[in-house]
Amino acid sequence: MRVALDAMGSDNAPAVEVAGAVAAARAYSMGVLLVGRREPIENELARHETAGLDLEVVQADDTVDMHDADPARAVRNKPNSSLVRTFALVREGAAQACVSAGNTGAFMAAALFELKRIPGVERPAISIVMPTPTSRVMLLDIGANVDCKPEYLAQFALMGSVYMEHLFGLASPRVGLLNIGEEASKGNQQAQAAHQLIKQLPVNFVGNVEGKDIFGDLADVVVCDGFVGNVSLKLIEGLAGAISSMLREELSASPVRKVFALGLRGAFKDLRQRMDWAEYGGGQLLGVNGVCVAAHGRSSPFAMQHALRVAVESVNHQVLDRIRERVKR
Repeated sequence: MRVALDAMGSDNAPAVEVAGAVAAARAYSMGVLLVGRREPIENELARHETAGLDLEVVQADDTVDMHDADPARAVRNKPNSSLVRTFALVREGAAQACVSAGNTGAFMAAALFELKRIPGVERPAISIVMPTPTSRVMLLDIGANVDCKPEYLAQFALMGSVYMEHLFGLASPRVGLLNIGEEASKGNQQAQAAHQLIKQLPVNFVGNVEGKDIFGDLADVVVCDGFVGNVSLKLIEGLAGAISSMLREELSASPVRKVFALGLRGAFKDLRQRMDWAEYGGGQLLGVNGVCVAAHGRSSPFAMQHALRVAVESVNHQVLDRIRERVKR
């Protein structure tokens, strides 16, 4: 098993990518192709103990950065960029999956140019799996398609259901459509039409769910367009950070509270671990002919390690083949 990693994609590249690749190669007995400028990558590798690890540097002279105004044009004009070469390695069969923490728009464009859509899939979607109080929930799309037809949402529902079924062993994942109310008649025309289409699919559709229900154990897959999904995700991230900051402030407001907080240190540590998005690695692009994981631009080495783990698990559980089969059927 070898995964191609865009070593120049993150905010702190290539240090984060190299450290994550070393950890993943050691922990999961996998190979990693580090794609990018050889000299800085090899300088970072020299900082780690890599004996016996399957790590290879693949030269790519160019990069697609976060400030490229037209991601699709950047991908076309930079065929030897680290991002494009990462996807090309999957197309060529040199790697079984790929990971990048680079520009999301360019990530999507490179996947479509190099790997193409699964036959029958009109639009791929980026999915993210998040922890809930009792289990986990997948949200998709989180930014690949800001304008969606109802048919796209129905396909997202199908692909998300297959992913959760095979990667997490859920016999019949519950699928919900994110809306402003539970009734089938609620929402805009897009949501109402999507509701009727999803009802006809071979998925366990539980109907509309509201924003408050995302973490309420009502659905295992929550479907929405990329605009709503991205706003929801950023709101969740910001709210989690704000609550954590306010909690620290309140618990340090007096000597008595500080003592109380010391007694709860273990509980706070466990809670942070349960809520840590880094353990879920990144968002997987569903609907293209390859396993592609989009990591966060500000990923830590720990998050990068787990993005590589997610890629390997998706290949091992044959998620791509299962989606192909279900869409064809």
